[in-house]
Amino acid sequence: MKKFTSVSDVENLQEIIKKALQIKENPNSETEKGKGKTIGLVFLNSSLRTRLSSQIAAQNLGLNVLTLNAAQEAWNLEFADGAVMNGDTVEHIKDAIEVLNQYCDIIAVRCFAGMKSKEDDVNESILSQFEQHAKVPVISLESATRHPLQSLADCITITENWKEDRKPKVVLTWAPHIKPIAQAVGNSFAEWMQEMDVDFVIANPEGYDLDKKFTKDIKVIHSQDEALKDADFIYVKNWSSFDDYAAMPEVKDSWMLTGEKLENTNHAKVMHCLPVRRNVELSDEVMDGENSIIYQQAKNRIFSAQAVFSEILDELNSK
Repeated sequence: MKKFTSVSDVENLQEIIKKALQIKENPNSETEKGKGKTIGLVFLNSSLRTRLSSQIAAQNLGLNVLTLNAAQEAWNLEFADGAVMNGDTVEHIKDAIEVLNQYCDIIAVRCFAGMKSKEDDVNESILSQFEQHAKVPVISLESATRHPLQSLADCITITENWKEDRKPKVVLTWAPHIKPIAQAVGNSFAEWMQEMDVDFVIANPEGYDLDKKFTKDIKVIHSQDEALKDADFIYVKNWSSFDDYAAMPEVKDSWMLTGEKLENTNHAKVMHCLPVRRNVELSDEVMDGENSIIYQQAKNRIFSAQAVFSEILDELNSK
């Protein structure tokens, strides 16, 4: 694996899921693989699970870990090409990445959608600069349009929890929120589910359809009750409008996931990437109930990251 920014960078999804599950059984099985190499974790946005799981995964592989909270600790960065830097930006992203090239064998970056310019976000205005200027492998810790390490952890979690000899029905359902949220998790999950052997549908209100670039021919249902019928897995996540970019069209029906709604499912397992707005996106009874596999999903963030880091190191060590 030469880089990791989407499912297209994975040669064989089932093989990397299998590898992650083997790592979970023995996380310290490759402690020498990263010896003498350094990974730079660059955070332009806040993080809990991504930061900690990436650090643990890297340490399990023997990597040196540099963590930079760039939005708080670095110079104000300039991202525009040809900028005349006579304002409040001090360092151009090209220069910052070139320095990271000198210090790191792998660069992993977290850069959320700005939620102001649809064009900038769709074109990955920040991640694309890392891919353009980095001379070492680049890993996405979430970008404007995707969250691939989360999606791999989601695939691992579904695989762990499904033992029946049929395709599981997996539903990605929109949930309410108090502010506009990017589409990255929903986009990414939709892409990865298309590579899994599942019956996948998306449920969201009118006005909240995701970008067709990611959903393609996936069935989208605008009735949550209809979509949840006989579901085996329910992935709860909010996102704002894509067509009316970053807007929050009014939704009159109740889309918060409750215990009553689970009665319409096949005793569905409930997933969420966290953080979650309790009693807004889903109820306490669901979050804390026996159907929830949300904390298992969070733990699997370690093993999704470690499997990817291990694959990247295999490529580096083969040179």
